[in-house]
Amino acid sequence: MRFRVLGTLEVRSDGHRVVRLGAAKQRVLLAVLLLHVNRPVHVDRLVDALWPQRPPRTAAVALRTYVSALRQVLGLAGRAETPLLSTVPSGYEIRLTAADLDLLTFEDLAAQGRRALTAGRPGLASERLRGALGLWRGRPFEDVSLDPRLEPELIRLEERRLAAQETWIESQLALGHHDDLLAELGGLVAEQPLREHLHAQWMLALYRSGRQAEALRAYRELRRRLAEDLGIEPSPPLQRLHHQILGGHTDLAAPTGIPPVVPRELPRDIASFTGRTAEIAFLDAAAQGSPMIGAVDGMAGVGKTTLAVHVAHRLADRYPDGQLFVDLRGFTRGGAPVDPGDALDQLLRSLGVPGDRIPHDPGARAALYRTRLAGRRVLVLLDNVATEAQVRPLLPGSPACLVLITSRRRLAGLEDVRPLSLDVLPRPDAVTLFARTAGEQRVSGEAPGLLAEIVELCGRLPLAIRIAAARLRVRPGWTPAHLADRMRDHQHRLGELEVGPLSIAAALDLSYHHLTPGQQDMYRLLGLHPGPDIERQAAAALVGTTVQHAGRLLDDLVDVHLLQEPAPGRYRFHDLPRAHASATLADEDTDHDRQAALTRLFDHYVQTASTVVETDLVNLLAVAVHAARHGWPAHALDLSATLHRHLHECARYDDARVLHRTAVHAARAIAALCDLGDDHLAQGRFGPAAEYFERALKMVGTDRPGHA
Repeated sequence: MRFRVLGTLEVRSDGHRVVRLGAAKQRVLLAVLLLHVNRPVHVDRLVDALWPQRPPRTAAVALRTYVSALRQVLGLAGRAETPLLSTVPSGYEIRLTAADLDLLTFEDLAAQGRRALTAGRPGLASERLRGALGLWRGRPFEDVSLDPRLEPELIRLEERRLAAQETWIESQLALGHHDDLLAELGGLVAEQPLREHLHAQWMLALYRSGRQAEALRAYRELRRRLAEDLGIEPSPPLQRLHHQILGGHTDLAAPTGIPPVVPRELPRDIASFTGRTAEIAFLDAAAQGSPMIGAVDGMAGVGKTTLAVHVAHRLADRYPDGQLFVDLRGFTRGGAPVDPGDALDQLLRSLGVPGDRIPHDPGARAALYRTRLAGRRVLVLLDNVATEAQVRPLLPGSPACLVLITSRRRLAGLEDVRPLSLDVLPRPDAVTLFARTAGEQRVSGEAPGLLAEIVELCGRLPLAIRIAAARLRVRPGWTPAHLADRMRDHQHRLGELEVGPLSIAAALDLSYHHLTPGQQDMYRLLGLHPGPDIERQAAAALVGTTVQHAGRLLDDLVDVHLLQEPAPGRYRFHDLPRAHASATLADEDTDHDRQAALTRLFDHYVQTASTVVETDLVNLLAVAVHAARHGWPAHALDLSATLHRHLHECARYDDARVLHRTAVHAARAIAALCDLGDDHLAQGRFGPAAEYFERALKMVGTDRPGHA
């Protein structure tokens, strides 16, 4: 149970569900108890709060009813431990801890901040106090009609907030962040025109920022107000500060050792960047939201980093305090992901913190990092993230900063993030990227259809397109037609997509080696499936596991972008991961393992063919082709019989819906082709039978088995 009072009154259950508090008097009762948390509240005081004008004669009885109802609503009836709403002599008391109530959390964090500042640890003080102040959402209990006699209690709460704000400002001044404070202090002074401590901080920040005349003017304005409104002079400490500013006293100098640094760390933007208009607009919108965090995920080679760097350069002018870049090496050959503490060390050095001033404790590093970014407009690009835990400590606390994240994984556990899953390029953009990378002169005059075929053979994956284009660019004797001819060999296509340090196979290897053994088995064995897609039951049969476990493995592969889910419960490969899965299977699994997996799969399809033929016709035809060609005659015959019956029924009733909107005459033609296939199967001629099934498969609407 979590209670929030620093703003509107709100109660949430342990499951984060908002608890409905019911009638207005029940809200007032809870508010008064929370205002005096961990202290007894006399019955008379509660009665006055509930009926401030004229209490009824039955007020005491009604109060007991309200308390009982409140216990039921909050689930506190019969509890013996906190949170606890108990009856005490002459009244009631609600007992909570800092984990239960934002007011207690605020007081605890504010006290920690004061102690840290006294101990000479301004970074820790700043982090604790900023956390305390971040709990405030408005005036306490602002949506509850409280008895005016409780106003002094509310004023005391506001005073505690102001005191914490002043202590936080002290921590910022101790850290040398006077420039960052000017805007916030100016607003606070306007709100509290007679608060001398704030004016002293305002004057000091102005003086340290080289604005001595404005600091002196601020003193004169305060002195005039105090004389006119209260008939008094400024306090001795403020007068002393005024004299020191007049004389330029050395005691007022800013702390040294942390020079202001404006980092410019973005990698080079690629001149041939192409397309991604909608994605750029999405990230631009994220830069104007709150919080400003955009996370780009996608498969290896889809262009996540390229897009993020391009967008960061476009937005850099909006973040004049610097741009930070960290490669977190979540998916990098020959090394482990960067530890968050080490990443914080790098970021702090980039922000000008000397190495000997960087704390050893990761939590203290994170606090200092957030402190250095507080009030500044900095763009932070966190590239190649492995997990949510790796990136969470690197998020600034300042809402003025923009964070761009890239990862091969969907970071679903990261809070307050605008996610963007990157897909392959549309064909026109893919062709344009190929031409720009290869050189316009190398492709001028070529048939558009040939260039379109090349980018399709690259799966429209930006990295693959750049590799293929680079190979053409550095080999003067090659033509686009020669390149396309080399890439048409499906078995060796991954080998063609390699140039210098760039390799599609190597990029996919990294993703594969980050999988668990169970996920790796699923990934490899899916490369055996002859059809264009697969559902959970078939995948379970292929791997030899339960449907539930297979579903989890499939979802895991989708989350790391090694598998696609174009429709709920239907999974398919992009062409290049499919080729990689097949190649990995050939390297790591025995013939016996592959045969056993296919036998389980074909058994499944034989057993379920009559019930799934409408949704799985393409897969059934593909399986029939494979079974006929590769030595599963019994399965081929069983599947053929089921397909024969089904297709003839489709033709008889003019029902072509199951053939993906194929016309009725096509249904009859497909049925005829399967008849011919059956004839050959009956005579043991499996090769010719497979050819007829393959012709039927093409008529259904797929170019070849396994094409995605």
